[in-house]
Amino acid sequence: MDELIIIDTLDTILFFLMAISVGYLFVFAVASMSRMNYSYPLAKKKYRFAILFPAYKEDKVIEQTMQSFLQQEYLKESYDVVVISDKMKDSTNQRLRQLPIDLLIVDFENSSKAKALNFGMDQLADREYDMIVILDADNTVQPNFLQQISNAYESGANVIQAHRMAKNLNTSTAILDAVSEEINNSIFRKGHVKLGLSSALIGSGMVFEYGWFKENIKKVSSAGEDKELEMLLLKQRVYIDYMDNIPVYDEKTQKENAFNNQRRRWLSAQFASLWEALPDLPDAIFTRNIDYCDKIFQWMMLPRVLMIGVIGLLSIATTFINWEWSIKWWILLLILFGALCMAIPDYLVNKPFKKAIIKVPLLAFMMFLNLFRTKGVNKKFIHTEHGEH
Repeated sequence: MDELIIIDTLDTILFFLMAISVGYLFVFAVASMSRMNYSYPLAKKKYRFAILFPAYKEDKVIEQTMQSFLQQEYLKESYDVVVISDKMKDSTNQRLRQLPIDLLIVDFENSSKAKALNFGMDQLADREYDMIVILDADNTVQPNFLQQISNAYESGANVIQAHRMAKNLNTSTAILDAVSEEINNSIFRKGHVKLGLSSALIGSGMVFEYGWFKENIKKVSSAGEDKELEMLLLKQRVYIDYMDNIPVYDEKTQKENAFNNQRRRWLSAQFASLWEALPDLPDAIFTRNIDYCDKIFQWMMLPRVLMIGVIGLLSIATTFINWEWSIKWWILLLILFGALCMAIPDYLVNKPFKKAIIKVPLLAFMMFLNLFRTKGVNKKFIHTEHGEH
Protein backbone atom coordinates (compact mmCIF):
# COMPACT_ATOMS: atom_id res chain seq x y z
CA MET A 1 0.00 0.00 0.00
CA ASP A 2 2.80 2.40 0.92
CA GLU A 3 4.54 1.59 -2.37
CA LEU A 4 1.41 2.52 -4.33
CA ILE A 5 1.16 5.83 -2.46
CA ILE A 6 4.80 6.64 -3.33
CA ILE A 7 4.28 5.67 -6.98
CA ASP A 8 1.06 7.71 -7.11
CA THR A 9 2.88 10.76 -5.67
CA LEU A 10 5.73 10.43 -8.17
CA ASP A 11 3.21 9.98 -10.97
CA THR A 12 1.39 13.16 -9.96
CA ILE A 13 4.61 15.20 -9.75
CA LEU A 14 5.86 13.96 -13.13
CA PHE A 15 2.49 14.61 -14.74
CA PHE A 16 2.38 18.15 -13.37
CA LEU A 17 5.86 18.92 -14.74
CA MET A 18 5.13 17.41 -18.15
CA ALA A 19 1.69 19.08 -18.34
CA ILE A 20 3.24 22.54 -17.87
CA SER A 21 5.59 21.96 -20.82
CA VAL A 22 2.88 20.47 -23.03
CA GLY A 23 0.47 23.28 -22.15
CA TYR A 24 3.16 25.82 -23.04
CA LEU A 25 3.71 24.25 -26.47
CA PHE A 26 -0.04 23.96 -27.09
CA VAL A 27 -0.81 27.62 -26.32
CA PHE A 28 1.86 28.95 -28.68
CA ALA A 29 1.02 26.38 -31.35
CA VAL A 30 -2.60 27.61 -31.33
CA ALA A 31 -1.40 31.23 -31.50
CA SER A 32 0.75 30.41 -34.54
CA MET A 33 -2.30 29.23 -36.51
CA SER A 34 -3.52 32.77 -37.21
CA ARG A 35 -2.08 34.76 -40.08
CA MET A 36 0.59 37.40 -39.48
CA ASN A 37 -0.18 40.79 -40.94
CA TYR A 38 2.73 42.57 -42.64
CA SER A 39 1.97 46.06 -43.88
CA TYR A 40 5.32 47.84 -43.78
CA PRO A 41 5.44 50.74 -46.25
CA LEU A 42 8.36 51.06 -48.64
CA ALA A 43 11.35 52.59 -46.81
CA LYS A 44 11.96 56.21 -47.74
CA LYS A 45 15.75 55.85 -47.72
CA LYS A 46 18.36 53.24 -48.55
CA TYR A 47 19.74 52.01 -45.26
CA ARG A 48 23.27 50.63 -45.19
CA PHE A 49 23.80 46.94 -44.47
CA ALA A 50 26.78 44.75 -43.60
CA ILE A 51 26.13 41.09 -44.43
CA LEU A 52 28.45 38.67 -42.60
CA PHE A 53 28.98 35.09 -43.80
CA PRO A 54 31.14 33.08 -41.34
CA ALA A 55 32.46 30.25 -43.56
CA TYR A 56 34.21 27.30 -41.88
CA LYS A 57 35.29 24.63 -44.42
CA GLU A 58 32.47 25.74 -46.72
CA ASP A 59 34.26 25.26 -50.07
CA LYS A 60 31.34 23.29 -51.55
CA VAL A 61 28.71 25.98 -51.15
CA ILE A 62 30.19 29.41 -50.54
CA GLU A 63 30.66 30.46 -54.20
CA GLN A 64 27.10 29.50 -55.13
CA THR A 65 25.83 31.38 -52.08
CA MET A 66 27.74 34.51 -53.04
CA GLN A 67 26.51 34.41 -56.64
CA SER A 68 22.96 34.09 -55.32
CA PHE A 69 23.18 36.89 -52.74
CA LEU A 70 24.74 39.33 -55.19
CA GLN A 71 21.46 39.25 -57.14
CA GLN A 72 19.87 41.53 -54.54
CA GLU A 73 17.53 44.17 -55.96
CA TYR A 74 19.04 46.80 -53.70
CA LEU A 75 21.43 49.69 -54.31
CA LYS A 76 24.88 48.06 -54.55
CA GLU A 77 26.53 50.96 -52.75
CA SER A 78 24.24 50.42 -49.75
CA TYR A 79 25.43 46.97 -48.71
CA ASP A 80 28.76 45.20 -48.18
CA VAL A 81 29.07 41.41 -48.26
CA VAL A 82 31.78 40.09 -45.94
CA VAL A 83 32.96 36.46 -45.99
CA ILE A 84 35.08 35.30 -43.04
CA SER A 85 36.97 32.36 -44.55
CA ASP A 86 38.23 29.83 -42.01
CA LYS A 87 40.02 26.63 -43.11
CA MET A 88 38.91 27.01 -46.73
CA LYS A 89 41.13 26.11 -49.68
CA ASP A 90 43.38 28.66 -51.35
CA SER A 91 41.67 27.94 -54.67
CA THR A 92 38.27 28.77 -53.16
CA ASN A 93 39.58 31.99 -51.64
CA GLN A 94 41.18 32.95 -54.94
CA ARG A 95 37.86 32.62 -56.77
CA LEU A 96 36.07 34.57 -54.04
CA ARG A 97 38.52 37.43 -54.53
CA GLN A 98 37.16 37.88 -58.04
CA LEU A 99 33.72 38.77 -56.65
CA PRO A 100 32.59 42.22 -55.38
CA ILE A 101 32.81 41.17 -51.73
CA ASP A 102 35.14 41.66 -48.74
CA LEU A 103 37.09 38.46 -48.08
CA LEU A 104 38.64 38.06 -44.63
CA ILE A 105 40.87 35.04 -44.09
CA VAL A 106 41.35 33.67 -40.57
CA ASP A 107 42.98 30.57 -39.13
CA PHE A 108 41.76 30.05 -35.57
CA GLU A 109 43.22 27.20 -33.55
CA ASN A 110 39.75 26.45 -32.14
CA SER A 111 37.25 27.82 -34.62
CA SER A 112 33.82 29.14 -33.65
CA LYS A 113 31.24 31.39 -35.23
CA ALA A 114 31.60 33.81 -32.31
CA LYS A 115 35.32 34.25 -33.07
CA ALA A 116 34.59 34.75 -36.78
CA LEU A 117 31.91 37.37 -36.07
CA ASN A 118 34.14 39.26 -33.66
CA PHE A 119 37.00 39.27 -36.17
CA GLY A 120 34.65 40.50 -38.89
CA MET A 121 33.39 43.34 -36.71
CA ASP A 122 36.95 44.37 -35.86
CA GLN A 123 37.70 44.74 -39.57
CA LEU A 124 34.57 46.86 -40.08
CA ALA A 125 35.39 49.19 -37.18
CA ASP A 126 35.96 52.25 -39.40
CA ARG A 127 32.74 51.80 -41.42
CA GLU A 128 29.21 52.98 -40.68
CA TYR A 129 26.10 50.88 -41.20
CA ASP A 130 22.49 50.90 -40.07
CA MET A 131 21.98 47.15 -39.78
CA ILE A 132 23.99 43.95 -39.83
CA VAL A 133 22.78 40.63 -41.24
CA ILE A 134 24.21 37.25 -40.13
CA LEU A 135 23.85 34.41 -42.64
CA ASP A 136 25.39 30.93 -42.89
CA ALA A 137 27.55 29.98 -45.84
CA ASP A 138 24.79 27.77 -47.32
CA ASN A 139 21.96 30.29 -46.86
CA THR A 140 20.20 31.79 -49.87
CA VAL A 141 17.58 34.53 -49.89
CA GLN A 142 15.18 36.14 -52.34
CA PRO A 143 16.26 39.18 -54.40
CA ASN A 144 14.06 41.53 -52.32
CA PHE A 145 15.50 40.36 -48.97
CA LEU A 146 17.35 43.57 -48.07
CA GLN A 147 14.49 45.79 -49.21
CA GLN A 148 12.05 43.91 -46.98
CA ILE A 149 14.42 44.18 -44.03
CA SER A 150 14.86 47.89 -44.77
CA ASN A 151 11.08 48.42 -44.77
CA ALA A 152 10.73 46.67 -41.40
CA TYR A 153 13.66 48.59 -39.91
CA GLU A 154 12.21 51.96 -40.88
CA SER A 155 8.94 50.89 -39.24
CA GLY A 156 10.70 50.23 -35.93
CA ALA A 157 12.07 46.65 -36.04
CA ASN A 158 15.60 46.85 -34.64
CA VAL A 159 16.22 43.10 -34.28
CA ILE A 160 14.70 40.62 -36.71
CA GLN A 161 14.71 36.86 -37.09
CA ALA A 162 13.83 35.89 -40.66
CA HIS A 163 11.93 32.70 -41.52
CA ARG A 164 14.62 30.05 -41.94
CA MET A 165 13.32 27.11 -43.93
CA ALA A 166 14.61 24.03 -45.73
CA LYS A 167 16.53 24.28 -48.97
CA ASN A 168 16.59 20.48 -49.38
CA LEU A 169 14.27 17.61 -48.46
CA ASN A 170 16.23 14.78 -50.07
CA THR A 171 16.60 12.34 -47.15
CA SER A 172 14.45 11.24 -44.22
CA THR A 173 16.84 12.98 -41.82
CA ALA A 174 16.67 16.23 -43.81
CA ILE A 175 12.86 16.05 -43.75
CA LEU A 176 12.78 15.56 -39.97
CA ASP A 177 15.30 18.39 -39.55
CA ALA A 178 13.08 20.65 -41.65
CA VAL A 179 9.96 19.65 -39.70
CA SER A 180 11.74 20.30 -36.39
CA GLU A 181 12.79 23.75 -37.54
CA GLU A 182 9.29 24.67 -38.73
CA ILE A 183 7.82 23.53 -35.41
CA ASN A 184 10.30 25.88 -33.72
CA ASN A 185 9.31 28.65 -36.14
CA SER A 186 5.64 28.17 -35.30
CA ILE A 187 5.92 27.86 -31.51
CA PHE A 188 8.99 29.85 -30.49
CA ARG A 189 8.81 32.54 -33.17
CA LYS A 190 5.45 33.08 -34.85
CA GLY A 191 3.37 32.03 -31.84
CA HIS A 192 5.44 34.14 -29.49
CA VAL A 193 5.25 37.26 -31.63
CA LYS A 194 1.49 36.80 -32.04
CA LEU A 195 1.14 36.90 -28.24
CA GLY A 196 3.43 39.91 -27.84
CA LEU A 197 6.61 38.10 -26.77
CA SER A 198 10.03 38.14 -28.42
CA SER A 199 10.92 35.64 -31.09
CA ALA A 200 13.72 33.14 -30.53
CA LEU A 201 16.87 33.53 -32.62
CA ILE A 202 18.19 30.65 -34.70
CA GLY A 203 21.83 31.36 -35.61
CA SER A 204 21.35 32.68 -39.14
CA GLY A 205 18.85 34.89 -40.91
CA MET A 206 19.40 37.24 -37.97
CA VAL A 207 19.34 41.03 -38.38
CA PHE A 208 20.53 43.51 -35.75
CA GLU A 209 20.76 47.27 -35.37
CA TYR A 210 24.43 47.82 -36.15
CA GLY A 211 25.37 49.91 -33.11
CA TRP A 212 23.87 47.37 -30.70
CA PHE A 213 25.60 44.44 -32.38
CA LYS A 214 28.96 46.20 -32.56
CA GLU A 215 28.87 46.82 -28.82
CA ASN A 216 27.49 43.46 -27.69
CA ILE A 217 29.12 40.87 -29.96
CA LYS A 218 32.29 41.38 -27.89
CA LYS A 219 30.51 39.63 -25.01
CA VAL A 220 29.80 36.50 -27.07
CA SER A 221 32.29 33.63 -27.01
CA SER A 222 30.64 30.20 -27.39
CA ALA A 223 29.39 28.12 -30.32
CA GLY A 224 25.88 28.88 -29.03
CA GLU A 225 26.22 32.50 -30.10
CA ASP A 226 22.51 32.86 -30.92
CA LYS A 227 21.54 31.96 -27.33
CA GLU A 228 24.14 34.36 -25.92
CA LEU A 229 22.79 37.13 -28.14
CA GLU A 230 19.22 36.30 -27.04
CA MET A 231 20.26 36.55 -23.41
CA LEU A 232 21.88 39.95 -23.95
CA LEU A 233 18.91 41.29 -25.91
CA LEU A 234 16.26 40.13 -23.47
CA LYS A 235 18.17 41.28 -20.39
CA GLN A 236 18.31 44.71 -22.02
CA ARG A 237 14.59 44.44 -22.93
CA VAL A 238 15.27 44.68 -26.66
CA TYR A 239 12.40 43.13 -28.60
CA ILE A 240 13.15 40.45 -31.21
CA ASP A 241 10.69 40.51 -34.12
CA TYR A 242 9.96 37.57 -36.43
CA MET A 243 9.34 37.98 -40.15
CA ASP A 244 7.47 34.91 -41.35
CA ASN A 245 7.27 36.38 -44.86
CA ILE A 246 11.04 36.79 -45.32
CA PRO A 247 12.49 33.33 -46.12
CA VAL A 248 16.10 32.31 -45.64
CA TYR A 249 16.76 28.93 -47.27
CA ASP A 250 19.06 26.71 -45.23
CA GLU A 251 20.57 23.32 -46.04
CA LYS A 252 19.25 20.63 -43.73
CA THR A 253 21.43 17.86 -42.33
CA GLN A 254 21.13 14.75 -44.48
CA LYS A 255 22.75 12.05 -42.34
CA GLU A 256 21.88 10.76 -38.88
CA ASN A 257 25.39 11.33 -37.48
CA ALA A 258 25.40 14.97 -38.62
CA PHE A 259 21.91 15.44 -37.16
CA ASN A 260 23.07 13.90 -33.88
CA ASN A 261 26.20 16.09 -33.68
CA GLN A 262 24.17 19.21 -34.42
CA ARG A 263 21.63 18.41 -31.67
CA ARG A 264 24.41 17.61 -29.23
CA ARG A 265 25.92 21.04 -29.79
CA TRP A 266 22.51 22.73 -29.45
CA LEU A 267 21.78 20.81 -26.24
CA SER A 268 25.17 21.78 -24.80
CA ALA A 269 24.56 25.44 -25.68
CA GLN A 270 21.10 25.28 -24.07
CA PHE A 271 22.49 23.82 -20.82
CA ALA A 272 25.27 26.42 -20.73
CA SER A 273 22.81 29.27 -21.34
CA LEU A 274 20.40 27.97 -18.70
CA TRP A 275 23.21 27.66 -16.16
CA GLU A 276 24.28 31.23 -16.83
CA ALA A 277 20.74 32.68 -16.88
CA LEU A 278 19.23 30.94 -13.82
CA PRO A 279 20.77 33.36 -11.28
CA ASP A 280 19.00 36.19 -13.15
CA LEU A 281 15.56 34.61 -12.77
CA PRO A 282 14.56 36.20 -9.40
CA ASP A 283 15.43 39.69 -10.66
CA ALA A 284 13.67 39.03 -14.00
CA ILE A 285 10.51 38.03 -12.09
CA PHE A 286 10.74 40.98 -9.70
CA THR A 287 11.25 43.50 -12.53
CA ARG A 288 8.60 41.81 -14.70
CA ASN A 289 10.96 41.06 -17.55
CA ILE A 290 8.50 38.59 -19.06
CA ASP A 291 10.55 37.91 -22.19
CA TYR A 292 13.60 36.90 -20.16
CA CYS A 293 11.52 34.72 -17.79
CA ASP A 294 9.95 33.05 -20.81
CA LYS A 295 13.36 32.35 -22.35
CA ILE A 296 14.69 30.76 -19.16
CA PHE A 297 11.61 28.53 -19.00
CA GLN A 298 12.18 27.48 -22.64
CA TRP A 299 15.71 26.40 -21.78
CA MET A 300 14.39 24.36 -18.83
CA MET A 301 12.14 22.27 -21.07
CA LEU A 302 13.09 18.84 -22.39
CA PRO A 303 13.68 18.62 -26.15
CA ARG A 304 10.40 17.72 -27.84
CA VAL A 305 11.51 14.32 -29.08
CA LEU A 306 12.46 13.36 -25.49
CA MET A 307 9.16 14.78 -24.23
CA ILE A 308 7.31 12.45 -26.62
CA GLY A 309 9.43 9.51 -25.44
CA VAL A 310 8.98 10.23 -21.72
CA ILE A 311 5.21 10.81 -21.91
CA GLY A 312 4.76 7.81 -24.23
CA LEU A 313 6.67 5.46 -21.91
CA LEU A 314 4.83 6.75 -18.84
CA SER A 315 1.51 6.27 -20.62
CA ILE A 316 2.37 2.64 -21.34
CA ALA A 317 3.87 1.99 -17.88
CA THR A 318 0.90 3.41 -15.95
CA THR A 319 -1.49 1.38 -18.12
CA PHE A 320 0.00 -1.78 -16.60
CA ILE A 321 0.36 -0.39 -13.07
CA ASN A 322 -3.08 1.25 -12.78
CA TRP A 323 -5.10 1.95 -15.91
CA GLU A 324 -6.96 4.80 -14.20
CA TRP A 325 -3.65 6.65 -13.76
CA SER A 326 -2.83 6.17 -17.41
CA ILE A 327 -5.87 8.06 -18.74
CA LYS A 328 -4.39 11.48 -17.99
CA TRP A 329 -1.07 10.46 -19.60
CA TRP A 330 -2.73 9.30 -22.83
CA ILE A 331 -4.71 12.55 -22.97
CA LEU A 332 -1.52 14.54 -22.41
CA LEU A 333 0.22 12.61 -25.20
CA LEU A 334 -2.68 13.41 -27.56
CA ILE A 335 -2.50 17.10 -26.65
CA LEU A 336 1.25 17.09 -27.32
CA PHE A 337 0.74 15.46 -30.71
CA GLY A 338 -2.03 17.95 -31.43
CA ALA A 339 0.28 20.89 -30.64
CA LEU A 340 3.03 19.51 -32.88
CA CYS A 341 0.60 18.80 -35.73
CA MET A 342 -0.70 22.38 -35.57
CA ALA A 343 2.89 23.67 -35.70
CA ILE A 344 3.89 21.74 -38.85
CA PRO A 345 3.14 23.70 -42.06
CA ASP A 346 1.04 21.94 -44.69
CA TYR A 347 3.80 21.88 -47.32
CA LEU A 348 5.80 19.38 -45.23
CA VAL A 349 2.93 16.95 -44.57
CA ASN A 350 3.32 14.46 -47.42
CA LYS A 351 4.23 10.84 -48.13
CA PRO A 352 8.03 11.26 -47.59
CA PHE A 353 7.33 12.87 -44.20
CA LYS A 354 5.12 9.95 -43.15
CA LYS A 355 7.93 7.54 -44.12
CA ALA A 356 10.49 9.61 -42.24
CA ILE A 357 8.50 9.39 -38.99
CA ILE A 358 9.77 5.84 -38.42
CA LYS A 359 13.18 7.35 -37.63
CA VAL A 360 11.85 9.35 -34.69
CA PRO A 361 12.42 6.61 -32.04
CA LEU A 362 16.07 6.25 -33.13
CA LEU A 363 16.61 10.02 -33.02
CA ALA A 364 14.91 10.15 -29.59
CA PHE A 365 17.32 7.51 -28.28
CA MET A 366 20.29 9.39 -29.73
CA MET A 367 19.01 12.60 -28.12
CA PHE A 368 18.75 10.79 -24.78
CA LEU A 369 22.38 9.71 -25.06
CA ASN A 370 23.33 13.30 -25.91
CA LEU A 371 22.18 14.36 -22.44
CA PHE A 372 25.37 12.71 -21.14
CA ARG A 373 27.70 13.85 -23.96
CA THR A 374 27.47 17.65 -23.93
CA LYS A 375 30.65 18.64 -22.07
CA GLY A 376 32.69 21.21 -24.00
CA VAL A 377 30.71 20.80 -27.24
CA ASN A 378 29.41 24.38 -27.23
CA LYS A 379 32.98 25.70 -27.53
CA LYS A 380 33.58 24.13 -30.94
CA PHE A 381 32.52 24.90 -34.50
CA ILE A 382 30.63 21.84 -35.75
CA HIS A 383 30.70 21.75 -39.53
CA THR A 384 27.58 20.64 -41.40
CA GLU A 385 28.40 18.30 -44.26
CA HIS A 386 26.88 19.38 -47.56
CA GLY A 387 25.65 16.97 -50.19
CA GLU A 388 23.84 16.89 -53.48
CA HIS A 389 20.26 18.14 -53.39
